[in-house]
Amino acid sequence: MRTTKRFTPQLLARFRRLGRGQGTFDDYIPWHRVGRGDPASRGRSHLQQWNGRQRELLSDHEWVIMFFSVMLTNLVDIREQFPLAQESCQHELSTYQHRDSYQLFPGTLEIAKKLGIKHPMSTGGGISDTWVPSTDLLLTIEGADGTLELLAVAIKERGELDERRKKELLQLEREYWLARDVTWLLITPDQYDQRVALLLRMTMPWALGDSVSSADLQISAKAARECHGRPLSHLLNKLAILFGDIDRGQRAFWQSVWSTNIPLDLRRGWRPHLPITLLNSETFRSLNPVAARRSAWI
Repeated sequence: MRTTKRFTPQLLARFRRLGRGQGTFDDYIPWHRVGRGDPASRGRSHLQQWNGRQRELLSDHEWVIMFFSVMLTNLVDIREQFPLAQESCQHELSTYQHRDSYQLFPGTLEIAKKLGIKHPMSTGGGISDTWVPSTDLLLTIEGADGTLELLAVAIKERGELDERRKKELLQLEREYWLARDVTWLLITPDQYDQRVALLLRMTMPWALGDSVSSADLQISAKAARECHGRPLSHLLNKLAILFGDIDRGQRAFWQSVWSTNIPLDLRRGWRPHLPITLLNSETFRSLNPVAARRSAWI
């Protein structure tokens, strides 16, 4: 049975010594982790393999938003449970590319003072220290001109937005990223269709499984267009014959959907007997709250 732990100053100091919140790509270490050494999260946690590293998600909701995130065609990296600097620091993109080393951006202590709110604290063992706020997902994406940019995503349940203190902390997080000219999204379950979330969860093993070739993706996309309106089982049987392997057919189809090559109506449900309905690209994009930059209000 997992023991109950608290975020004490001593625990936060250990996080720093371990290099948490540092690195990029497969070298990144999340600030909060899934394991016995960390205080338990609320609800179910998930370890999801993507791009050479297990991503550590602290709820079903975070898990689903990661799925929406990996569907971005210009996604470069995901840093989950990303800690916000308390003091002034360089831009968070500086770990990827050279930036003006003389430009510093405000930390959470300065921003909290400016907003007139109390900065969160951590206590334990007879001492207290400033708390380290974090952003649930920090996405690195490639812009149209080839430069990198960030997209910060806060993931909360509906009821959390009713709490005054929770709103203050979200405002602190929002202002932190706005000061860095980074788009900040607040996503609750109201920002997306739960039928889409269920389909992504059910098809994840194929979509994030062993990658198929670009030729397989093209074949599955062409077959999907030809089978518009027919049951998914019909298409999968066709792909199984073409590839000689039903699993390869499943992976080719769902990886093509998740990479936006097949603009499938994701509200259809996951069951194979349901028909394939294809959408225009704009409507397909609107089903993804991260791609559509859809955000809740504080």
